[in-house]
Amino acid sequence: MDHKKYKKIAVGGTFDKFHDGHKKLLATAFELGEEVEIGVTSNAFGGLKGDIDSCEDRMRCLKEFFKDRLNYTVMVLDDAYGTTVFDDEFDAIVVSEETEPVAVEINEIRDSKGMSPLDIVVVSFVLADDGHPISSTRIRSGEINKKGNILK
Repeated sequence: MDHKKYKKIAVGGTFDKFHDGHKKLLATAFELGEEVEIGVTSNAFGGLKGDIDSCEDRMRCLKEFFKDRLNYTVMVLDDAYGTTVFDDEFDAIVVSEETEPVAVEINEIRDSKGMSPLDIVVVSFVLADDGHPISSTRIRSGEINKKGNILK
C-alpha cells in the first residue's frame, strides 16, 4: 500500500440519496487515509433531517460503492461525534463546508480530554448545473438528480 498522509481518518454523514458530493467527500478520505472510518447517521439521529432512507439502506449503498476497497469500516452514528471523541488513533477528519463546525467541536472535546486535535480537511461542495450545491434535500424534492442535473 502506498504511503498516505494520515493513518486513520474519520468521515461522517447521513449519506442519503448517495450523490456526487458524497463521492467527493469519501474519495478525499480514501486518498488521504490508510484507514477510513465512515460514520452513517442512525435512523433516530439522521431522521431529524426529514424523510430519509433507512440507515441500513444507506450503509448498504456505501458498502456497495466501496466493495473493492478493504481499508475502511462503516459504523452507525448516534450523535454528531461518533468515535472521534474517544479514539486516539484518528489523526484527521474529512468534512464538507457545511459540517466543518462539528469538526471544530470535536477538536474542542478532544482537547478537553487531553487528546491531540484532528487535522480538519474541508472538501468544497460539488455544484449542480445551476451553480448551487448538490444536496440530498434537493434530490428528494425532485429539483436535481444525484449528478446535479436540473430536473425542474
